[in-house]
Amino acid sequence: MSIAATFANALSGLAASGRAAQVVSSNIANAMTPGYARRELELTSVSLGGTGTGVAVVGVNRVVNRAVLTELRLADAARGGADCRAEALKRIEDLFGLPGEAGSLADSLTAFESALAVAASRPDSAARLDAAAGAAAALAQKLNAIGDGIQAIRAEADAAIAAAVGQLNADLAAIGRLNADILAYRTLGRDVTALCDQRQALVDRVATQVALREIPRPDDQIALVSEGGAILLDPTPAVIGFTRTPTITADMTIGSGALSGLTIDGAPATAGARDLLGGGTLAAWLDLRDRIATTAQADADAFARDLIGRFTGPAVDPTLAPGDPGLFTDAGAAFLPADEAGLAGRIALNALADPAQGGASWRLRDGLMAASPGAPGEARQILAWAAALDSPGTVQSGRAAGQSLDAAALAAETLSAVSAARTAAEGEAARAAGRAEGLRSLHLRDGVDSDAELQALILVEQAWAANARVLETMDGLLRRLMEI
Repeated sequence: MSIAATFANALSGLAASGRAAQVVSSNIANAMTPGYARRELELTSVSLGGTGTGVAVVGVNRVVNRAVLTELRLADAARGGADCRAEALKRIEDLFGLPGEAGSLADSLTAFESALAVAASRPDSAARLDAAAGAAAALAQKLNAIGDGIQAIRAEADAAIAAAVGQLNADLAAIGRLNADILAYRTLGRDVTALCDQRQALVDRVATQVALREIPRPDDQIALVSEGGAILLDPTPAVIGFTRTPTITADMTIGSGALSGLTIDGAPATAGARDLLGGGTLAAWLDLRDRIATTAQADADAFARDLIGRFTGPAVDPTLAPGDPGLFTDAGAAFLPADEAGLAGRIALNALADPAQGGASWRLRDGLMAASPGAPGEARQILAWAAALDSPGTVQSGRAAGQSLDAAALAAETLSAVSAARTAAEGEAARAAGRAEGLRSLHLRDGVDSDAELQALILVEQAWAANARVLETMDGLLRRLMEI
């Protein structure tokens, strides 16, 4: 081996050791940085004319298990969507309230039944009649609160969709710019691993909103395709469109055109029954606005319709004529089946029997259309109101449509449907979380292990010292040669 080759070997070894120390230090410094991929130095031997002349640094590689990363992103999307649905259904269940819970729908109905029974025992008592009227008004107000709460949830979901779409477009544009920067830096021979980390973090964030797959392209470029088949980035980013609706009412649906759907570059984000942007939180917010909340609203409206029907007509109150509003009204008017959407938010106690609206509670005893107070000891009308609650009737709409139920049973059935949906959603959220955490553990196995990095640093130190010793030895030999 020539002296020149020896120097070349040692100097290249020092350069490789220095670069290795830089890589190890970067790994240790970023051990807790989210989205950071562990670096490995790629080396190759160098030869000239068949003679080894040292080592060369090929580059710095990011250690990423792409198969695990893809599955983790899909799992995170499913987890985000499941959590969104479970949280929303819990809020809806809280609006209805649990049986036995103060202020629940069932509790309000029970309080009304009890107030009627108390009033029937002393129909001459104005205080008891007022209490019965107050309980009836409270029941209507509970339904109003449920209806208003559901529409507030829909409005929040609509706002969340708008915010998510804005973030999604910004992230896709940023990923596109990083693709361009990475290509430019690679052309200049510069290290692009930090830019790749930034891009991966952005893709991870996009993947929580839309289930997607990353497709490698030459020169460290990537394309993004949703699980539904929509091209999100290749090479230019798609533009997702959505128009927010600030105020949402029960009759407003995406089917009627009153609410905005998603678009991709101006085209609808659906292909038949396939959701092109499904699988993540974005689809979950849409599902909440357009299906989950509307189903709960329909159940509340069905209960309100049943309640109005029980207290309407001459069969329950002989003073009423066909078509007259009953004890409960649709915002003061008679209920029309075509106007059921949003009825829970409009149901109200008939003003004729509501002292708070200028009416008189004695009409609960004598009939809503009675011209004047009747016999103070007469309880037949009050008992008729109570019987209307307890009598089974055919439910006209909602998930319990066609069943013969009394008011309490319908309230229980309504809550049961909401609770069952919430339980199923929480179970799905738990399963999605378990899968995501399992995949995250696999993903982290390729992350930075500080102990392993310190061991690697010891090897780097030893290699540096050995190469430095070679140079020192060769320097001594040359000095000795010059002294001869």
